[in-house]
Amino acid sequence: MKIHKIKNIILLAFLAIVFNGCTETYPLLTNTYEEIIVVEATLTNELKNQEIKITKTSKFEDQSVQTETGAKVTVKDDQNNEYLFIESAGTYKSQSVFQALPDRKYTLEITTKDGKIYQSTPQTLTTVNPIESVVPSLATNKDNETGVQINVNTFDPAKTSKYYRYEYDETYKIVAPRWTSLKIIATGTQTVDLINNDPNTRICYSSKNSTDIILVNTNDKTEDRVNLPIRFIEESNYIIGHRYSILVKQYVENLEAYTFHKTLRDIAGSSSILSPKQPGLISGNIKCINDSSTKVIGFFDVASYSEKRIFFNYSDFFPNKPIPYFNTCEDVPFKFCFGGEDCEGETMIYNINRELMTYIGNSGINYKLVDAVCGDCTSFSSNIKPSFWID
Repeated sequence: MKIHKIKNIILLAFLAIVFNGCTETYPLLTNTYEEIIVVEATLTNELKNQEIKITKTSKFEDQSVQTETGAKVTVKDDQNNEYLFIESAGTYKSQSVFQALPDRKYTLEITTKDGKIYQSTPQTLTTVNPIESVVPSLATNKDNETGVQINVNTFDPAKTSKYYRYEYDETYKIVAPRWTSLKIIATGTQTVDLINNDPNTRICYSSKNSTDIILVNTNDKTEDRVNLPIRFIEESNYIIGHRYSILVKQYVENLEAYTFHKTLRDIAGSSSILSPKQPGLISGNIKCINDSSTKVIGFFDVASYSEKRIFFNYSDFFPNKPIPYFNTCEDVPFKFCFGGEDCEGETMIYNINRELMTYIGNSGINYKLVDAVCGDCTSFSSNIKPSFWID
């Protein structure tokens, strides 16, 4: 959830474009700007150091997000327990591990360094309803592309969950398709040498997180049952080319939190500034209690949480098929000489020194190199195996 990406000045920018004509490029700069704090806070029933993120609204031209520093952040419950959050690497983490418990009311309170006090309405933990399964299957999407469809399933026989929010983290194994046991290095301005290559540059692991707001509402169904297609990966996508893992995260929300996230999703999904869905200030459950004119964006969510991880191999679904990769990995020939006709020594040295290409083979002064991403996976990924990884 990237609340700070929601701008409140799209309509103003659109009007500026209209008044300046449609044939000229208009730089989208902010003429008026109101700094508002943005709170991303989900307290769960996991026993852990809970996290709260506090940032500030940004302008169109801003390249980074400014965090709110120096704030006092606490969560209190109706049993007189108080949990202090400490600033750490751009977020606020609870000083001690704790978990949201059923039948308790939790309130978030933030005091910023300028003396503003923000407080949420009391929130209680939602129904604890774990994910039943995460299932991959061979499928075809709406564009008639073959791939792997990943579904998440859950069921609440008591019909008390109803509102679900999902996120996922995916991790995949990368094997450099043109890795060789030899590495070429420049030993001078016109000389090269071959040395033993580092085997740790052959296999890597990459991870990325979902960015969409994924919501499910079972109110209109006869059962409180979820069977959600959460991720489709095309057969040609290199991320499933060897071994792939997905961790699906489920939050059971109340109606108020679901409505807030649905509004945020609808605004973020507006495809054009011509859309009638112009973003205003999104109303959450947090207010400034010592200055009613001060605005705040965000929601304090107390949600039950569950997660499930699965692994699968490319060969599980596409046996005997060539492994996909994002680069064609074609050999690039170089004639390693200087000053003569067709000599490419300087260009070859340039690519070697900047680690743009890796060695494939040579016959005399005729060398073959390949793009670095094909022969050295550490050029774009990490060779550190995640602690959860199972081969």
